[in-house]
Amino acid sequence: MARLRLTFLGTGTSMGVPTLGCECRVCRSSDPRDRRTRPSLLLEYNGRAVVIDTSPDFRQQALRVALKRVDAVLYTHSHADHILGLDDLRPFNLKQGEIPLYANPVTQRIIRQTFPYVFGQATPNSSAPQVDLREIGGPFELFGRRVIPLPVEHGEMEVLGFRIGRAAYLTDFSTIPEGVKPELRELELLVLDALRDRPHPNHSTVEQSLALVRELRPRQAYFTHIAHDLPHEETNRRLPAGVELAYDGLVAELED
Repeated sequence: MARLRLTFLGTGTSMGVPTLGCECRVCRSSDPRDRRTRPSLLLEYNGRAVVIDTSPDFRQQALRVALKRVDAVLYTHSHADHILGLDDLRPFNLKQGEIPLYANPVTQRIIRQTFPYVFGQATPNSSAPQVDLREIGGPFELFGRRVIPLPVEHGEMEVLGFRIGRAAYLTDFSTIPEGVKPELRELELLVLDALRDRPHPNHSTVEQSLALVRELRPRQAYFTHIAHDLPHEETNRRLPAGVELAYDGLVAELED
């Protein structure tokens, strides 16, 4: 059977944890699992490395896990905490050449606007990421596996989650449409946004994500995109079996 390895590069919210200027107990925590960089995930299978979102902390994250190559990047959406590390793909270009980036049309447009020097406006004699921006229009094959994009709602914005094999990753959502849920039922591994306990207009809360776990019944669920409201150890103690907060550097493996 084929093996799929997931490494949580970043599990924090858009401001990260510790949050600048904050003196709360989570931001001052000595537990390394309470130090959360911006959201990103590494998928490894068939000898390939696929990254979901290049956060502003991508360089730090790649160094921490000794990342040697990036074969493709999948983008969930265009918010700054998910795209601003794109420039840090350059060292991988030197070793590998051009890297394909997959995104929906809205995210493609924002990426082009944010990085004009990458897309036709490069300064002479300067280096720029070498990328091939490809549109996601439905399920597609990537290095021998089927990638299923999952459109979900992030407030009033549509963003993408992704399912590969028996695993799915959904960060930054407030609602999962009913039509998407059949792709998420009874998976081996399900990763869900769970920002905090208090309601938020653009994100799922811990209780809302627990309700989804009860409905979708994965074998294992991890929560990500976590704000400084949730201390890692204390929160995990109140979660049911098979559900945990993810943390930066956490590795999960499954056989497909």
